[in-house]
Amino acid sequence: MTRPFDLPRATVQPACLAAPQRYVFLLLSEFSQVSFSCAVEALRVANGHDGKRHFSWEILSSDGEPVAASNGLKSVVDGPMTDLHRQDTLVVCGGDNVAQHSTNKILSWVRTQARRGVRVGGVSSAAITLAMAGLLNGRTATVHWDFHNAMLESFPGIDLQDVVFAVDDQRFTCAGGAASIDLMLCLIEQDHGRNLANHVAEKLVYNAPRNPHHSQRLSMQLRSGARNTKLCEAIDIMNDNLESPLTPGEIAEIVGLSSRQLERLFRKHLHTTPKSHYTSLRLRKARDLIFQTNMKLSEISFACGFSSQTHFSKCYRAFFGISPSRDDGRFEAASANRGSFTIA
Repeated sequence: MTRPFDLPRATVQPACLAAPQRYVFLLLSEFSQVSFSCAVEALRVANGHDGKRHFSWEILSSDGEPVAASNGLKSVVDGPMTDLHRQDTLVVCGGDNVAQHSTNKILSWVRTQARRGVRVGGVSSAAITLAMAGLLNGRTATVHWDFHNAMLESFPGIDLQDVVFAVDDQRFTCAGGAASIDLMLCLIEQDHGRNLANHVAEKLVYNAPRNPHHSQRLSMQLRSGARNTKLCEAIDIMNDNLESPLTPGEIAEIVGLSSRQLERLFRKHLHTTPKSHYTSLRLRKARDLIFQTNMKLSEISFACGFSSQTHFSKCYRAFFGISPSRDDGRFEAASANRGSFTIA
């Protein structure tokens, strides 16, 4: 093992005249521990390559006090928020209840650093923090799939993609989890070349790095064991048309099947009908919006493809066992109890 791995970061001396590139991590309360740790580990491992110290990093909180992650573990930080250098890279680390923890003080500070020319990004739910600060307007971005539907409705000016990470000039976003490694490998390759990125991937035993085009979620084949491509195409079409749903006949025609053939596929592999599956997708999106936004029920019903609020409420009650106006989140179905956020 190379020497820098065994030394505290404060005592590691640069092996070359060029100053190491500095990353600054801002931890929001209830941040995702795994997203943050994966990002820092990628930098640490990079510092063992060729005897050079390529990176340095600092960890900040809003007030300089330790921050508890969503798993309850507290992280000691290097200090409070302070102005950064133009060459720095700022990574905001989010997690549960991100809008609540994205205070005006934090949003103002993040905006200021962006105006100074700092490269700014967010991991896990921190894309929402960047969006609230107005830093993602007109840009391509991503967020953890748990927050995708609500962010899509709350920030229509963002090109939100269901991918593991997105880099758009001086802004970057990441779904979090292990995807933080994919993001860091991309940034390391951009700034220092492929050899260093490959070294980091191998040291982390990460032998299949993903590019920005990879989807966050498991494919239908992996989740259900269904290998029929026509079925998977049909479900993808449903997910892409939740607000303006197609008829089962229209979906069947697009994938090149008859309505009867499509229905047989759904019954064989998913034990349901195309219409029932499609309705369940729309209702799960609706439940996300109920808990993660301040949208009215009438707005939610139309955003999920229902012709009236009355019809929406009837379907919702039949599927979840409670009316949407009375749903308090105790019933399993969507992501209401997994770090929701609310945007006015």
